[in-house]
Amino acid sequence: MTASRIQVFEQILSSDPANTAVLFGLAKEYEKAGRDEELIATLNRYLEVADDEGNAFGMLAGAYERIGQRDKARDAYQRGIETAQRHGHPGMAEEYRMTLAGNYED
Repeated sequence: MTASRIQVFEQILSSDPANTAVLFGLAKEYEKAGRDEELIATLNRYLEVADDEGNAFGMLAGAYERIGQRDKARDAYQRGIETAQRHGHPGMAEEYRMTLAGNYED
């Protein structure tokens, strides 16, 4: 039986736990599999060690939305805006702003 992509990424991380490329790849696989709790944990771990340019924050916000944690989703979008701007990605920052304005106005 062949190992799943998730198993392969997890195996690599067991010997190289700070490998940001593998952490992000594992997060993408969890996202595809609909495993939001693992996705959140992996993205938070990734964001502790990586200088992400904004994309991971959108993924994180989406996962928080799906499990009903709107405050954490809002915070992730805000962090994503700041990060995207810092890295010169105004389109991504604007997308997150629009999401906040459309879905999070009180």
